[in-house]
Amino acid sequence: AAHSMVSATAYTSNHFKNINIENVTKTGKQMEDLPDAAVLATRLKNTLIQYHSLEDDKWRVAKKMKDVTIWRKPSEEFNGYLFKAQGVIDDVVNSVIDHIRPGPCRLDWDSLMTSLDILEYFEENCCVMRYTTAGQLWNIISPREFVDFSYTVDYKEGLLSCGISLDWSEKRSEFVRGYNHPCGWFCVPLKDSPNRSLLTGYIQTDLRGMIPQSAVDTAMASTLINFYGDLQKALQKA
Repeated sequence: AAHSMVSATAYTSNHFKNINIENVTKTGKQMEDLPDAAVLATRLKNTLIQYHSLEDDKWRVAKKMKDVTIWRKPSEEFNGYLFKAQGVIDDVVNSVIDHIRPGPCRLDWDSLMTSLDILEYFEENCCVMRYTTAGQLWNIISPREFVDFSYTVDYKEGLLSCGISLDWSEKRSEFVRGYNHPCGWFCVPLKDSPNRSLLTGYIQTDLRGMIPQSAVDTAMASTLINFYGDLQKALQKA
C-alpha cells in the first residue's frame, strides 16, 4: 500500500508537523501583500506545464553525467537562463517528492540548503517557505536567502512540486535575497518500471548581487547534478 499513488492532497495532512512554523500573520503586516493562493497556484502550475511541453530543439545541453542531463535556454522572465534537469531516480514518486517539497526531509539531504522555515501554510498543499543556501564556488557566490510560495499537485500519474519567490519585505542583512522565477519538479513513474521515477526539473534562479553571469551558470549546472546524486543517496538510506 505504501507504494500506491495517493492524491497529493490526501497524502500530506501531517506534512508540516515537524517544521518550525512562524505564524507571521499575527506578528506583523508581512502577509498583506500575499496574492490569492489558489490563483497563484494555478498560474504557477500552468507555467510549469508550458515549460514541460517545450520542444527539444529549444534546449541546449549545459552538462551531462551518466544518469542526469542538464539543458538550458534563455529565460523569458529575467536575463539569465531557464535550466532543465532530467534523470531517473530509483524510488517511487511519493518518496521522491516528499524529499523535494518543503519539509523536514529536505534539510536532511540537500547539501546546498542551510535552513528552512514554513512561514505560512494554506489548504491544498500550498505554503510560504523561507530558506537559506550555502556559499558556492569558493564563496564567489555568498549565502542566499529565498522566500518562496510552494505548491504540490497531482500531475498525470505522478506529482508536480513547484514554486516562485515572493517579494517579502523582511530581510536579513547576512544574506543576499535571491529570487526564483517559476520553477518546479515533475515526477512520474517510469512506464516499464513503476518503482522508479523520471524526475524533470525546471529552475530559473536570479541570485542577484554582483556575480558574473558565467559563474552563476556554472554553479547552476553543477548544483543540479549534485541535487540528483544527493537525493538518490538519501532515498537509498530512507
